Amino acid sequence: MRQIGHFIDGAAVAGKSGRTAEVYNPATGEVQAEVALASSEELDHAVQVAKKVQPMWAATNPQRRARVMMKFVDLLHRDMEKLAEALSSEHGKTIPDAKGDVIRGLEVAEFCISAPHMLKGEFTDGAGPGIDMYSMRQPIGVCAGITPFNFPAMIPMWKMCPALVCGNAFILKPSERDPSVPMMLAELMQEAGLPEGLLQVVNGDKEAVDAILDHPDIGAIGFVGSTPIAQYIYGRGCSNGKRVQCFGGAKNHMIIMPDADLDQAVDALIGAGYGAAGERCMAVSAAVPVGKATADALIERLIPRVESLKIGPYTAGDDVDFGPVVTKAAQQRINGLVDSGVEQGATLAVDGRNFSMQGYENGFFVGASLFDNVTPEMDIYKEEIFGPVLSVVRMNSYDDAIDLTMNNPYGNGTAIFTRDGDTARDFSSRINVGMVGVNVPIPVPLAYHTFGGWKLSAFGDLNQHGPDAFKFYTRTKTVTSRWPSGTKEGASFSIPIME
Repeated sequence: MRQIGHFIDGAAVAGKSGRTAEVYNPATGEVQAEVALASSEELDHAVQVAKKVQPMWAATNPQRRARVMMKFVDLLHRDMEKLAEALSSEHGKTIPDAKGDVIRGLEVAEFCISAPHMLKGEFTDGAGPGIDMYSMRQPIGVCAGITPFNFPAMIPMWKMCPALVCGNAFILKPSERDPSVPMMLAELMQEAGLPEGLLQVVNGDKEAVDAILDHPDIGAIGFVGSTPIAQYIYGRGCSNGKRVQCFGGAKNHMIIMPDADLDQAVDALIGAGYGAAGERCMAVSAAVPVGKATADALIERLIPRVESLKIGPYTAGDDVDFGPVVTKAAQQRINGLVDSGVEQGATLAVDGRNFSMQGYENGFFVGASLFDNVTPEMDIYKEEIFGPVLSVVRMNSYDDAIDLTMNNPYGNGTAIFTRDGDTARDFSSRINVGMVGVNVPIPVPLAYHTFGGWKLSAFGDLNQHGPDAFKFYTRTKTVTSRWPSGTKEGASFSIPIME
C-alpha cells in the first residue's frame, strides 16, 4: 500500500500521528493509497519551519521571486502528463479535464510573474512642506490554504502562487481524498528554486483545519469548499484575528431566452452541466428557459444528447465525456437527490440512477440525469447536487427568470443565452451574482481578472487570483517622511494640517 505523508522543510516526510485516511481509485472503488492525517503538533512544526525562513524570502526582491514562478510554469508543462495521470487516478476526471485543471492553475502562476509590477506602491512628492508620502505592500508572514477535492491542482495554485510571490510562506492543507498532485506541486516548486520550508503541504482532516484556524503565527487563510464549512472557517478564523477569504457552494443558473441559438445553448448546457460529472462549483445545474415554446424545444434537443453521453474511467480514452464521482458517499447522495426529485413531482426525462459499467461495477459512477418541470421548492433545486444532474426550471418571462436567479441564496456564477444586446446588458447589470456569462456557460475569469461569487457563495472582501490576490496576501504600510532643509526649533502640539 502506497503511503502519502507530508511535504515539510523541502522534503516528503512520513506522518507521525498514527492516523490515516484511505485514498480511492473512483473508477474501481479500490483503495490505492493511505494518506497521513496530521496532528496539531505536526501542523505547528510546519508553521515554525515556515516562520523561520519567511523573513529571508520577504527580503528577496520581487523579480527574483517571480523567476521561481517562471521556472515553475516550465516544469508544469514538462510534467503535464504525469500530473494529469495522478489527478485522474484519484479524482476520476478524464485526462483532458485533468490537464485543464492543471492549466487553469498554471495560468495563475503565469500572472504571478507580474509581481514586480503588482507590488509597486504609491508615492506623493511634496504632500506638505518638505513632506513626502509613500505606501508599500508587504507580505503578511505565514499564510495557509485549505483546498477541496474537485480541483486538486488548480485551487492549490490559485492560493499558493500569489501568496509565495508576495513574499509569504505558505501552508497548504489539501483534500485528503486526492492528495498526490498537491505533493507533486510542492516538489516542482522546490525544483523551480523556492527555498526550503517556504511551501509546506500538511495533509489532514478537521484536526489540521482547526489547528490552522487557531494558530497564532498564521496571518491569512484561503478556503474553497461547501458553504457550511466556509461559514465555519470564516467565523473562527476572523475571530482569531486572521485575514480570511472563503468560497462556498453554488447553484448556477443559465437563462435561455426565446431568441437564443438553441443548438449553441444545448452544447453549452451539456458541457457545463455534465463535465467533470458535475463536480464543479461553476457547473450549471439549473437551466431556465423563458416561455413554453423555448422550454419544449430545449428539452427535445437535450434528451438525446444526455442519453448519448459517454461515461467511463479516464483510461478509456479522451473521448469519454465524464468519469466517476469522487466517493461512494457522493454517489449515494446524488442518487438519493434524484429519488427526491421524482418523489417531489419533477419529470425525470433521463434517468441515470441505474448506470453500471461492465468491469467497473464497484466504481463510483453515476449516470447523467435530466429533470424537467423543476420548481424552486424541490430539493434538487435548493441543494447543490455536485453531480451529473441538470434541472430545467421553466419560467414564463425574462423578469421571472431574473427573480428566480436573484432570489437564490447562492451567487457564484450565472449565464444568459440571447441574441439581444439590450437584454444581455440589462442582465449583466442587474443580476446579483459575482460572475456572469453572456453566451458563455461557465464564466470563470482568466487569471488576470478575479474569481469570486456573491451572497452565500463567498465570505470576505477580496476575490481569488488577479489583482485581488496581491491585495489579500499583502498589507499596506504608509510612510510620511519629512527631511528638514535646516535646523528647526520648537514643537507643534496641534494636529498637522495642509497650509
